[in-house]
Amino acid sequence: MQLHISTGDGVPIYLQIANQVKHLLASGRLAPGDEIPPIRVLAKQLLINPNTVARAYLELEREGVVQKRHGSGTYISDAGSPLGRKERLKILSGRIDALLAEASNLRIEPAELMREISDRSRQIQPDK
Repeated sequence: MQLHISTGDGVPIYLQIANQVKHLLASGRLAPGDEIPPIRVLAKQLLINPNTVARAYLELEREGVVQKRHGSGTYISDAGSPLGRKERLKILSGRIDALLAEASNLRIEPAELMREISDRSRQIQPDK
């Protein structure tokens, strides 16, 4: 499981981790029953405090996305299979917020940002 964190986008690191796990699940790259890395292993990989990873895992557990198996690890919940549209949109909302904050820092107006998104979309998906 490859995760990437950004310290400059204004989204707390534990939420970045939780959102990326949900994204991996929604996209099918994680499946029900898959084990996710132990807290200390992921913290070492991301070079962050283990408490931050623990908070992300607790958030995921509260939402029913993962379940802890004592002495065995943390696994994607069988009930947490592909996320509903509402949850996927919630994940995107967080990314949109970060993008809007970055655009504002770069003094790019929302209309210009929308044009750029539209142009990039046509480049990436020319048949649509």
